[in-house]
Amino acid sequence: MKEQLEAIRKSALDAVAETRTAADLEAVRVRYLGKKGELTAVLKQMGKLSPEERPVMGQLANDVRAALETAIEARSDALAQEAMAARLKAETVDVTIPGKKVELGHKHPMYTVLDEIKEIFINMGFEVMDGPEIEQADYNFTKLNAPENHPSRDWTDTFYLTEDSSILLRSQTSPMQIRAMETYGVPIRMVSPGRVYRKDEVDATHSPMFHQIEGLVVDKGITMADLKGTLNAVIREIYGPNTKTRFRPHHFPFTEPSCEVDIQCHKCGGVGCPTCKGEGWIEVLGAGMVHPKVLRGCGIDPEVYSGFAFGMGLERLAMGQFKISDLRLIFENDMRFLSQF
Repeated sequence: MKEQLEAIRKSALDAVAETRTAADLEAVRVRYLGKKGELTAVLKQMGKLSPEERPVMGQLANDVRAALETAIEARSDALAQEAMAARLKAETVDVTIPGKKVELGHKHPMYTVLDEIKEIFINMGFEVMDGPEIEQADYNFTKLNAPENHPSRDWTDTFYLTEDSSILLRSQTSPMQIRAMETYGVPIRMVSPGRVYRKDEVDATHSPMFHQIEGLVVDKGITMADLKGTLNAVIREIYGPNTKTRFRPHHFPFTEPSCEVDIQCHKCGGVGCPTCKGEGWIEVLGAGMVHPKVLRGCGIDPEVYSGFAFGMGLERLAMGQFKISDLRLIFENDMRFLSQF
């Protein structure tokens, strides 16, 4: 038995020294000191020894166990230190290496234009007002003098939310003009920016969802000259003093007389290109003198007060200011495109 114990001591100490991981060390411990370990198996044979041999073999067995436990504890500490050293080496940070550049966001080009336009109008004495995107047909059409058979009220042109065509996604921000006159009365100067929705064909200058900014001025003595002067001032403030504009006669139910305003194409300089569909001009807004029927419907006497109204497409203004050739680029959220602005 003495030879067995010495053999176990030697083989166990060698095995402990050769371990490289905590798992290996635990396997060695179980192999020699576990319930079914080699040292335990030898100790179970102690009953076969004579009374004189038992104390001697017992003491030797305890010495072997103590030696193994000491070696295992020491190796465990060493492995832990090695693991920590390896981890520190792997996770070493060179504080002298330059940090990664943090990319800062910026305003979308369309909102850059919107903020500029709002500032222009605020400086001209206008108030900025907001209205609901889900609108009543009364405000979107009826109170704006659009008859029941007007093409803009067709289901093919408008996103209705109810079968009786009474609730819809607003097709213009003009309803806020009615709400403003009903709420605040006159005199009034206001603009209302926001999203609008129409079943427009998606091409280089159209989208089913886009942004408008509508404006309204009602006071005594307002004329078409005030309308033209205001719009020319705004457009030239945005695009520069040499920007060319064109006013064309048009018809809107809520204004009389009415006009559409174009700016010379920023892409071709008026020669004609795909962006302007070969016309040399890009329509940016509709306008006109507020129809007397609209004023009267809001409780305002058209014999005393007059006014003008207009609606601008913000995406088209952004196209002109930033020389964007296709309106759809504004909505695609392509960072390659947006990072240019």
